[in-house]
Amino acid sequence: MKPRAKPGFLLVAAREWRWLLGDRVALFLIFGVPLFTFVVLGATFSNPVIRGLGVVVVDADRSETSRALIEQVAASPNLSIAARTGDLASAASAIRSGDAIAALFIPANFERDVKAERRPQVAAFYNQQYLTAAGIASAGLSASLAAAAASATAHAAPKPARVGSLVAETIVLTNPQTNYAQFLLRTLLPTIIHVVIALAGGYAVGSEFRRRSMRTWLACAGGNPFIALAGKLAPLFAIFFLIMLAVPLVLEGLLHIPFKGNVPMIVAAGSLFIIAYLALTALLQLLVGDLPSGLGLAGLIASPAFGYAGVAFPTIAMNAFAYGWSAILPLRWYMTVLLGQAAHGLPVSDSAPAFAALAALAVLYGVLALLRLRAVGGRLSRRTPAELPLLRPDRPGVAGAFAGEWQRLLAIRGAFILLIAAPVIYGIYYPQPYLNQILRKLPIAVVDADQSELSRRIVETLDASGTLSVVARARTLADARVVMDRGDAFATVGIPPGTERDVLKGITSHIPIYADATYLFVFRSLSSGIGTAINTLSLEIAAGGARTDGSLVKAALAGASPSDVLLQPIFNPVGGYASYIVPAAFLLILQQTLLVGAALLTSIALAQGGGSFASVLGRGIAHMSIYLPALALYLIVLPHIYGFSTLGDPLQLLALGAVFLLATSFMAQAVGAWFKRPETPSLIFLATSLPQFFLTGFAWPREAIPQAVLDAGQVFPVDFAINGIVRVNQLGASLTEVAQYWRGLWFLAIVYFALAVVSAHIVTQKRSHIDA
Repeated sequence: MKPRAKPGFLLVAAREWRWLLGDRVALFLIFGVPLFTFVVLGATFSNPVIRGLGVVVVDADRSETSRALIEQVAASPNLSIAARTGDLASAASAIRSGDAIAALFIPANFERDVKAERRPQVAAFYNQQYLTAAGIASAGLSASLAAAAASATAHAAPKPARVGSLVAETIVLTNPQTNYAQFLLRTLLPTIIHVVIALAGGYAVGSEFRRRSMRTWLACAGGNPFIALAGKLAPLFAIFFLIMLAVPLVLEGLLHIPFKGNVPMIVAAGSLFIIAYLALTALLQLLVGDLPSGLGLAGLIASPAFGYAGVAFPTIAMNAFAYGWSAILPLRWYMTVLLGQAAHGLPVSDSAPAFAALAALAVLYGVLALLRLRAVGGRLSRRTPAELPLLRPDRPGVAGAFAGEWQRLLAIRGAFILLIAAPVIYGIYYPQPYLNQILRKLPIAVVDADQSELSRRIVETLDASGTLSVVARARTLADARVVMDRGDAFATVGIPPGTERDVLKGITSHIPIYADATYLFVFRSLSSGIGTAINTLSLEIAAGGARTDGSLVKAALAGASPSDVLLQPIFNPVGGYASYIVPAAFLLILQQTLLVGAALLTSIALAQGGGSFASVLGRGIAHMSIYLPALALYLIVLPHIYGFSTLGDPLQLLALGAVFLLATSFMAQAVGAWFKRPETPSLIFLATSLPQFFLTGFAWPREAIPQAVLDAGQVFPVDFAINGIVRVNQLGASLTEVAQYWRGLWFLAIVYFALAVVSAHIVTQKRSHIDA
């Protein structure tokens, strides 16, 4: 007879390993979701450089000169001519409907005025609600229009210059190709894995409250809470450790994204990162003692953590709450170590403070989880597993299913938290990192090799800018690079020797900007801020000693360019990050919480026999009535509180939003019918939220996503909802202009309704045969 295994770490770990291998949901969460993420994000970012952004042209001149200008725009690698219209109203409609990101307007008599040196104005309008695409489009328009101006003046006779000018010239030190895929993949993959870690850790611990036995778990550990917790989490740690090791291999081996740093430090930081989130979610489960509620809390903390990590929007620009909350999230400190090592190749000592913070959080959450497990273990004799409340079956018909769904919502704590409390909490919690909207006083360094009166004016102009703050004056570029690598500055402005002399001689002096493009939103803001400050000073130099009518300035401008180029952002004109990201994220939050909550309620309803056509329709109407207040909160109330643009007609928003909610409800019912456990929807839908967001073509332009990937993303209602509702609410589009997205939502609603009815019928029949 085989002797009984001795209680201890190995017995607990072996018990956990057997459970993981036998639980299909756990296996899908741990292995399926990361694989799904790698495939989806790898395909989404397979075109690392954004090309083919649509531009609508309004050519009111129709001359050889205007055609040459349009050809220059069409030759830009980032842009394509989407259409030619006769007026700006049609161009604006094309932008609102999504057919183009920008419009180019060439006025009548353009050629005549160019030849007469009147500098006619060419206007380019770009949709800054889609911030990533807008940044690429505006840069492409600026470069192509500047090239067209240079071509136009190339054959003109040179004019004697009275005074020189200053031109900012950006030199990118880190991520020199400004590769968006390199930036996003390096940060997104660990972020999604950390959501999976959090949910898996919570699932492993929380399952002891519902389907397994906490008493058995502690008995296998000999009553030692440290052995119990370490043994339970050890198999998960080993699995996620291997997955985290695979990420840099995928990035460097397949996608050729280089790693520059210290490998042992990254391995150690990754280990602490895994431990911290396993311990944190174990603590949450032990605090609430209920698996679905604990998973909901884990999702609430982990899912929006990307915004708090300081990657998309820097922590130095966050409000006090967001900055403080980010400090207790391990993801922030891991990202600091990761980007410092992988992107910059910093010395280990420079990454040590962030590494120490990560280690401290791992120890803190581990100790708290142990203390809580000891307290829970001491009360085992007084605990009873949480059971679902007894509910009466639904009455027949649509009205009966409607009332029954509301009854379940109010009786089941997990469902109430997901469908009522979660939208309110997310509405307040999610936008906090971005509410300062724009970046101010970004730190830069200056290397003044000229030491002249003009160079001092350059430094003063930069420091006086609202966007910039000169925090370091280095003697050499090498010294400035050290400041940048430490993260104390995001760019260095170099003032070459002889700058003042060249300007006084009438020569153009180039001012190099050595920038870090690791954080692309910061890079764009810095480039724009420095360029604006340098151009402003250059115009002031040209105006020095001019007559009051400004003729010297006009002459200088005419010599530089035959036309005046106006680049005008429309929709979110100040480029606010919250105005850009939050309206779309709100819709994803609505979908994900409704999917989880409705699927949970569906599995319970079908256990009571509610599988008819009328039952599915009644539950769908109930879900819509539950979520219409949340829809109004997200589309009307909170945008006014946070200061977002709201141009949409409420009735048109309701028309789109109601179909979106119905389609989401029917999708949840079609899928939820096959779930046997109420926690399964949380594990599946929460873990796949971030990849879905990038499939919609909002944060990452649709022009850069392969068509097959776009088509796959349309299985989720949020794809059509974001593209339709954001355009109506933030761009003022009419329902006619977004008709394709409205039709898409109706199509999904009908298809998922049919699938929900069929699924409910099959599942109900199977259960009736089993009961018989």
